[in-house]
Amino acid sequence: MPDEIVFMNWRKILTTSLVVCATSYVSPAQKIYEMDVNVPEMRIYSDHLKLGGTNPKGEKISVNNYYISINNKSIIPVTGEFHFSRYPNQYWDESIKKMKAGGITVIPTYVFWNLHEEEEGKFLWSGDKNLRTFIELCRKNNMYAIVRIGPFCHGEIRNGGMPDWLLGKPLNIRINDPMYLSYVQRLYRQIATQLKGLYYQDGGPIIGIQIENEYQHSAAPWGLTYPGQPHDFTASERDRDVTHEGVAVSTEKNPYADLGNDHMKALKTIAVREGIIAPIYTATGWGNAAIIPNESIPVTAAYAYPFWTPKRDFSPFFLYKNMHAKPDYAPVRYKPEDYPAFPAELGSGISLVYTRRPVVVHQSFDAMINRCLGSGANGVGYYMFHGGSTPRGKNNYMNDEAYGVTKISYEYQGPIGEYGQVREGFHRLKLIHFFLKDFGDLLAPMQVVLPANAPGLTPENTRDLRYAARIKGNAGFLFLNNFQDDTTMLDQDNIRVKIKTGNGDVLVPETGGINLVSGENAILPFNFNLNGTKLNYATAQLLMKGDNANPYFVFFTPKGINGEFSFAPGTTVENVRGATIDPTAKRVLVKCKEKLSEFSIVAGGKKTNVLVIDKALALKSYIVSLNGKKSLFFSEAVVLQNENRFELLSEGINSFDVDIYPKTTIIPKASVGTVTAIRNANTFSSYRFTLPLFQFAATTKEISTRKMTVALPQTIPPGVNDIWLNVNYTGDTGMDFINGELVADNFYNGIPWQVGLRKFMASPAKPKEMVLYFRPMEKNATYLLDLQPYPQYIPDFGKSASYLKVNSISFTPQYKTTIKF
Repeated sequence: MPDEIVFMNWRKILTTSLVVCATSYVSPAQKIYEMDVNVPEMRIYSDHLKLGGTNPKGEKISVNNYYISINNKSIIPVTGEFHFSRYPNQYWDESIKKMKAGGITVIPTYVFWNLHEEEEGKFLWSGDKNLRTFIELCRKNNMYAIVRIGPFCHGEIRNGGMPDWLLGKPLNIRINDPMYLSYVQRLYRQIATQLKGLYYQDGGPIIGIQIENEYQHSAAPWGLTYPGQPHDFTASERDRDVTHEGVAVSTEKNPYADLGNDHMKALKTIAVREGIIAPIYTATGWGNAAIIPNESIPVTAAYAYPFWTPKRDFSPFFLYKNMHAKPDYAPVRYKPEDYPAFPAELGSGISLVYTRRPVVVHQSFDAMINRCLGSGANGVGYYMFHGGSTPRGKNNYMNDEAYGVTKISYEYQGPIGEYGQVREGFHRLKLIHFFLKDFGDLLAPMQVVLPANAPGLTPENTRDLRYAARIKGNAGFLFLNNFQDDTTMLDQDNIRVKIKTGNGDVLVPETGGINLVSGENAILPFNFNLNGTKLNYATAQLLMKGDNANPYFVFFTPKGINGEFSFAPGTTVENVRGATIDPTAKRVLVKCKEKLSEFSIVAGGKKTNVLVIDKALALKSYIVSLNGKKSLFFSEAVVLQNENRFELLSEGINSFDVDIYPKTTIIPKASVGTVTAIRNANTFSSYRFTLPLFQFAATTKEISTRKMTVALPQTIPPGVNDIWLNVNYTGDTGMDFINGELVADNFYNGIPWQVGLRKFMASPAKPKEMVLYFRPMEKNATYLLDLQPYPQYIPDFGKSASYLKVNSISFTPQYKTTIKF
């Protein structure tokens, strides 16, 4: 078959995203895609923004229309939502450390008004509601914080956080009603008291304040309602006609938009007057929501698996675009080019409601972040990164029962679960987070370049390559994505991308092709300055760099791709292991042949080591400081740094290894268990940790076809951090009781239900058993549409109209030991 050549002229899209030709040479075995990245530099400006601030050390946070900077160095913040009031306070420190280990740099958290002032005038700030202690722990762990002060929050909590007693007051909510604003001022004054001395200007961790949430876009239903009654939303009367259920595109014209912006300004004025001051203020800006023009960063959202839509559908959030010109859920009320593109509410998971139970695919997490970064995002954030359980109020369950969510559980299927479980998405996301930590200053100023076919791609198109670039000068990053929710993409086999730069063409790879398997994504550098050496391109993704006396860079190869590095001609390559060298007059090519390869580059008298690993090993990586030196740990265990010690958490496996790069000669000591040094190849120092085996057989007693008891362990032995009760059932709902009180609940969606036991076992009256109560699944259940892609999750009803089966009950220990070098 002769080659078919299709030429497309490059064109400019909007103001800052340039789309250039995508030329395909189609042969029996290969496709070559082309991009011309010779584009005019975008305009960066900041005079219009009233944002930024300094701390007592003289450090400075600045914001321009494209990115955020600290001390004039551009950064890409990574925010992860965690609600302190939904998690036991004695484990907050551990959770903050987990999030930091996953590459999170900022924790946003809601202050739910109704949890702190359920009864009018009686504020609660102790125990799990101790906001000050939580922020102090963020400071202890060198973690920035954004406090979302409401007054309206949402967060699938009762009334969206509004106290019930507000409904009975002679006032109108969420407008400039004097009585309403007086209550808001009282709330803000209370919050300010809790946060005194913890703001960035004081040397504290609070760099941001969010005012309101989804104002003039969305609301939550009042919890004081009747079965079958239509939702009565917590929106102002004037905004009800434009109020949506959940996050959505909003094309309605709100005649009260200016009044909405005025209300946001009024709330900020009250906050500042009470002393709630931060260098950054944010407002949820999607779907024509109100912001504070020029005084807030309008953050955006993307939810691939929403529960508020009538059915599963393909989302547009895996297609590259120019987010700086057209944010997701556009139209918006502001000029996007005036603000950084900051999708801070990316659905890394989703809650379940009784009628809709999406099953979240964790491959979607890093695929969505890849797409956002490749589309110009200069900040990324997750809702939720860490799940939790909503505390019961004095008079009501405080989850959003009117919306049909669970009564207690706030399990979001996210990177970290309701009880602190670390999941697949945590590991997938941290690879990009590590990259942003070390190379975000390079990426942030880069503008977006899209191929000409990008505007025409649809989510249903599973055949065509999805790609984009970010560029500054002649250097940049090539973004590839082969994931789409609710379908399966075809493998992209044997592809090449020709990047036309001002210094000549860069072919990735120069010969042959790469394979991007279904579900995967990649970020590949081109014309990259590798510590003074020009890297023409690499078919491997940057993970991190070491800043020790002996500098090093670590790359990983995405699944299905072999590592290949093209350096400038004359580059000296030494100490090669697991790779071959092919020098010519035009370049020096290093081809990796093993899952682990390493080599050294020498330029200008400087030696730089390069380690290339496969993605499977990269997923086990953690960046730590070992004796003052930046290092990598690789382990199946979760690695949490605690000053000069390391806490190792292992789910269900009492013997696990830790590999360390660069090597160390010090053998660690463990608080529990034995340590054995492992002799292996020259790359790592390796150690095996073995902890005492913990086993506890599940003893159950059937009370009825729907009810059973489960005997609980009475102690947590040394070397065990938590014990998870695994409830594998097929049915409709599950409830968990201790001494007659509902303590946990679950909506079935095919994923086994886990309950962490340590918080219950830590109570003075240690429970001896739990009572589990199940209800059967009905054959006509509406949520079965969410389970259709997973036929194994749907039972065979036969001639019965309902189905219930408890498949197994078991316990899984989470092992823990603390090591020190």
